[in-house]
Amino acid sequence: MNISQAGERSGLPPKTIRFYEEIGLIAPTRQSNGYRDFSEDDLHKLAFLRRARALGFSTDECRQLMGLYTDQTRASADVKALATAQLARIDAQLAELQEMRRTLADLVSACAGDARPDCPILSDLAREQR
Repeated sequence: MNISQAGERSGLPPKTIRFYEEIGLIAPTRQSNGYRDFSEDDLHKLAFLRRARALGFSTDECRQLMGLYTDQTRASADVKALATAQLARIDAQLAELQEMRRTLADLVSACAGDARPDCPILSDLAREQR
């Protein structure tokens, strides 16, 4: 199947599929006219990559995961280590977002939101960081 069909079936835009090919994550065969010819295995890999990226894995981590997926002698501990590291990054991002939310909620609460020009939100944004 061609790249448009592969994109429709995998849920990825053709530009992303071309990028994955360019960096060696997939390697579809080429027809005599030079067009890509995607197999069911290629589609499976594209779906795998789409899901891994949706979970926040980097391109390099996707490469590692793909390598582990295709390695029948892999240790699940290696897969778990990658997933555990990603989970820690997500937890850190969530903590940062929660702190941002608390700060912004405090600022919104402190602002009268009336016709006066003084505003604690702007004052906080303008203060020097240490």
